[in-house]
Amino acid sequence: MNDGVSAIPITVAVLFHSGFGHTARQAEAVRRGIERVAGASVLFLTSDEAQGRWDDLELADAIIFGAPTYMGSVSGPFKTFMDSTSKQYASGAWKDKIAAGFTNSASRSGDKLSTLIQFAILAAQHGMHWVSLGLPTGNNSTHGSEQDLNRLGFWLGAAAQSDADQGPALAPPESDLLTAEHLGERVAKVTQQFVCGGLPAVTSANSLASHNDRVRV
Repeated sequence: MNDGVSAIPITVAVLFHSGFGHTARQAEAVRRGIERVAGASVLFLTSDEAQGRWDDLELADAIIFGAPTYMGSVSGPFKTFMDSTSKQYASGAWKDKIAAGFTNSASRSGDKLSTLIQFAILAAQHGMHWVSLGLPTGNNSTHGSEQDLNRLGFWLGAAAQSDADQGPALAPPESDLLTAEHLGERVAKVTQQFVCGGLPAVTSANSLASHNDRVRV
C-alpha cells in the first residue's frame, strides 16, 4: 500500500529477540507495516543472526529494535547484542540512521517502558534519530475498547501484552499487532522523508479514527 508516498528505496532492519515466540509475532507485524510502504525493503534478523550481519546493518537506513521485557528490563540475549555493538559505536557506523523500538510482556505494564528507554538510549549513543509510536492512547475512557490501537498507552514505542498462559498462536491480541504494524509503517515513511531531505509523506489522517470507530460498532 502506497498512500501516495513516492517509492523512495529504503531498507529498514527489524532486529529482535523472542524468548517464546510472542515478540516474534510482534516483529512480524512490524515487518508487515514496513512492507505497506512502496519502496521499503526489510532486513529481518534475530539478535543472534545480526551478529554475523554487521555489514548489512550498516547499509540499512533504519533499525527497529525489539525484545521482550523480562523482570522489568530488556531480555538478556538482546542485552548481549546491545553490548556487542561497541565497535559500531566506536566507528559511528549507525550515526544518523532512524531508530525505533517495540516490546512485549505478560503484564499490561510489566515495566515495558524500561525496555523502550534502553532501546532509545542505545540509539542515542549511536547517534541515531528516534521515532516515537505517533499514536494517541486507546481504551482510556468508557467509550474505549480493548480493540483500540495503543490500548496499553505507550508513546515511546510499540507495546504488546501476552497472557503468560497463552502461546504465540493466541497472543499478543490483534490490536497490539496492528499497533506494531503502525510503528513499522510510520518508521518506513519517516525514513523516506529523511532520505529525500524532509519532503513530507502523504498519510491517511483518519486511519486511526476510522479503525477505532469500526471496532466499537
